[in-house]
Amino acid sequence: MRKIILAMQVSLDGFFEGPDRDISWHMVDDELHRHFNGQFATMGAFLDGRVTYELMEGFWPTADQDPASSATMAEFARIWRDMPKYVYSRTLTTAGWNTTVVRDVVAEEVLALKSQPGGDLALGGADLADTFRRLGLIDEYWLYVHPVLIGRGRSLFKAADSRAQLRLLETHAFGNGVALLRYAA
Repeated sequence: MRKIILAMQVSLDGFFEGPDRDISWHMVDDELHRHFNGQFATMGAFLDGRVTYELMEGFWPTADQDPASSATMAEFARIWRDMPKYVYSRTLTTAGWNTTVVRDVVAEEVLALKSQPGGDLALGGADLADTFRRLGLIDEYWLYVHPVLIGRGRSLFKAADSRAQLRLLETHAFGNGVALLRYAA
C-alpha cells in the first residue's frame, strides 16, 4: 500500500511560512533541490490544499521554459506538471495540469487512493495536513528544518487534543545547514 508523506519546510522555530505567506527564508539551493527532485519524481501523486496548489500552479507549469531557471528547477517543473495532483478545495471548480479537484477529505476515499498501485502520495499544505493528521492518514513526516528563526508566522502544526508518538527513520544534513528529519507515524 502506498504511503502518505507530509513533506514540509519549516524554520527552526516551527513556522512553515512567515507573515504575509513569506517563504523568502527557505534556503533551497541546488543540492536540496536535487534531493527534492529525486524524492518527488518517484511519487504517485501530489495531494495539496487549494493555497499550496495555487502557489505551485502560479510558477511551476512553465518554469522549465524560463531561461533564468536552473536545470534542477526545470526538472522539477516537468515532475510537477506531469504528476497527477489532487487539490482539496471547496471553492475551486476546475484545475489544470493533470489535477482532480476534491471537495472534502473523506478518510475512506483517501484510503482507496492509497490502495491503488503506484508511488507514494506527497501531502502539501498545512491546513490539509492538519486534517489528514487528525484523521490518522499520514504515514511519514519529512520535515526540512531550515537554520533560521523567523520569529512569527504560521506554525506547521495546530493545537490538538491528542498526542502522536513518532519514530525517527532518518536524519540528513545538507551543506546549506538544512536538516531533514524523517519520521514514521
